[in-house]
Amino acid sequence: MEQNGKPKADLVISGAAEVLTCTGDGTDSIGKLTNGWIAVAGERIVAVGSREEVTAAVDCGQAQVMDASGKVVVPGFVDCHTHSVFGGSRVTEYAAKMTVDDPEQLKRMGIETGIHVSVGMTQAASEEELFLSAKERLVRMMHAGTTTVEIKSGYGLTLKDEIKMLNVNARLGKELPLDICSTFLGAHGWPADLPKDVYISILVEEMIPWVSGLGIATACDVWCDDGHYTAAESARILEAGQKAGLQPKIHTDCYSYVGGSDLAAEMKMLSADHLNYTPKAVMRKLADADVPGVIMPGIDLAVQHARPFDARAMLDAGMTLALATNLCPGCWTESMQFVMMLACRLYRMSPAEALRAATIGGAKALGLSHDRGSLEAGKLADLQVWNVPSYEHAIYRYGVNVIDQVVKRGKVVVDRSLAESVWV
Repeated sequence: MEQNGKPKADLVISGAAEVLTCTGDGTDSIGKLTNGWIAVAGERIVAVGSREEVTAAVDCGQAQVMDASGKVVVPGFVDCHTHSVFGGSRVTEYAAKMTVDDPEQLKRMGIETGIHVSVGMTQAASEEELFLSAKERLVRMMHAGTTTVEIKSGYGLTLKDEIKMLNVNARLGKELPLDICSTFLGAHGWPADLPKDVYISILVEEMIPWVSGLGIATACDVWCDDGHYTAAESARILEAGQKAGLQPKIHTDCYSYVGGSDLAAEMKMLSADHLNYTPKAVMRKLADADVPGVIMPGIDLAVQHARPFDARAMLDAGMTLALATNLCPGCWTESMQFVMMLACRLYRMSPAEALRAATIGGAKALGLSHDRGSLEAGKLADLQVWNVPSYEHAIYRYGVNVIDQVVKRGKVVVDRSLAESVWV
C-alpha cells in the first residue's frame, strides 16, 4: 500500500552495524553499508540504505521495527545443492571409515557402504517417514539462516520411489516457510538388477515424462563421472529433460574428468557441481558460458577427498561460484555458516567471497537471482540478522550459530532471542 505517494512499510530493520547487500563488485563485492536500514512491504524489500534514505522513500510510521543495532544483516542463504530427503543414515559406515580405509575390511566387518545403502533405506521408508525426517533437517537449516533450499531426488531409482521423494519435496514446500526447489536426479545411479542402458531408456522414455507431467520438479540432474554416466549418456538424459521442460544441472568432475563440465558449458546449464577435477581451460569455458560452479567443502571434508576443488582457480578464471551444504547421508551438513567457514579456511576464499557464494551465487545456480540472494528493492525480503559486530565473525566463531533472527518473505520465522522458532 502507498500513503502520501510512498510505499507503506510493514517491517523495518533499523540501525544495523553492517548491512551486506551482496550487490557490489570490485573492492566492495558485498555492498557493505554501515548503520543500515531496510524497509519491507509484504513479501518484498522496498528500500535499503541509510535511515534518511529509507524514511524519505518509505512511510515507516506504522511498521514493526526490528532493532539491529550492533548486528549484521545479510541475505538469506540459498542452499543450491542438497539431498535432504532420504531414509535412515549411514552413520555406521561413516564412523568406521574414521579408522578403516579398506573396502574389503569394511565388508568383512559386515558394514555396507555406498549410495545403494541409502537407496534401500529410502525405498523402504514411507512417504510420511521421509517427510518427518526431512522436516526436522530443514527446520534446523532455517534456524541457521537458510531461506531457499534445492532438494534432489535420486535415492529411489524407480519411478514409484523417485515420485515419492519428489512428493515429499512438494509437501515440505507447502508446510514449511522455506522455498523448496525440486530437482529430479533419477540418474544418480541405476538399479543393481538393470543394465545401465536399459535404465537410461526408462529414464528418458518413462520417468522424465511422468515427473514433468506431474509438475513436481523444475530441474533434471545427472551424475557424470567415471563409473557413473558418461558425457554422451548425460547429454541424452538432460536433453530429454529439457524437452520436457526441466532445466539441466550436473554432478561432474568429482572423481574424474570425463567431459561433463564441457557439456555443462555447451548446454549452458543452470550449474555444474563438484568440479574437483575440472581443467583450468574448462573453468574458463564455464565462465564464458556464464554457468555457475557449485562447490561443496562439506563433502570434500567428509570423504577426505584426494583432490579438493580449487576455488581460487575458478574465481581467477572468472567463474561465478555458489556454496552448498550437499546435505546427504554421506555428508550430514545442515549449516551454511559451517560451509562458509570451511571455504575460507581450507579453500582460501575470503569471507566476502564465501558470503556472495552462499547467497547471490546460490540464487544464480538455481536461476533465481532475479528475486533473491541480495538485499535490493523489489527482491524478496529473505534475510538474516547476525548477533555479531562484523560479518567476518561468522567464519571466525567455529561451530557457533550467529543467527538472531531470520526473515522469510517479509515474515519473522526465527527469533532466537525468544529461544524458539516463531514459526510453528
